[in-house]
Amino acid sequence: MIFNNSSIVSNCTSINKSKVIALKFLVILLLMQPSYIFAKGTYQQPEDFINEAFKQQQPEEKLILIKGDLLKQVEKILQHKHKGKRIRYWQKDKRSAWVLEEIGKKKPITVGIIIDNDSITRLKVLAFRETRGWEVRYPFFTKQFNQVRLSTDKTLSKSIDGISGATLSVRALRKLATIALLLNTTIQQNNTH
Repeated sequence: MIFNNSSIVSNCTSINKSKVIALKFLVILLLMQPSYIFAKGTYQQPEDFINEAFKQQQPEEKLILIKGDLLKQVEKILQHKHKGKRIRYWQKDKRSAWVLEEIGKKKPITVGIIIDNDSITRLKVLAFRETRGWEVRYPFFTKQFNQVRLSTDKTLSKSIDGISGATLSVRALRKLATIALLLNTTIQQNNTH
C-alpha cells in the first residue's frame, strides 16, 4: 500500500477545520445564552455553611418558636404572612447562625447569616433560584451587611445599596438580615432571663 503524504495532510486539515468550526459554533451558542442560566444554583449547602460558621465544631441545632408578638414583628418585616411556626438556628456563646429563605420575585432565595455580638459578620447567598437579581450573591453586595446591627425601631442600622435590575432580590436579603438580627436579639434576651 502506498500513502500519498499530501492526501493525509489534506484529510487531517479538513478534520481540524471541521473541529474548529464546530468549537466556534458552540462558543457562540454559549455566549448567546442569557447570563441567568449560569447564575441559578446552589452555591453552598447549609450544613457546610454552619460548619464554617463554627469552625467545624457545629453546636446542636435549636428551634425558636415564631408566635405572638415575635410573629407580628416577623410578618411586619416580611410584609406578608410567615408560614412556619419554628425557625432553626445554631448558637455558641454570642455567635449564632441562621439559614433563612425569602421569595425574591417568584422563587425562594436561601441565605446563611452569621451574627456575632449582635452584628452581622457574614451574609451569604446559599441558593438562588430566580431568573433575575442573581448579582446579590457576589461579595461586592453581601459585604455591605458586615457589622450591621438591629436599630431600636427594628430596622437595619445602616443603608444597604441596591442593584439595578435586582430590586426584589435586594429587598429579600434586607428582610432576611433584619429577621436574623431580630431573632438573634430574641434568643439573647431569652438566654439572660
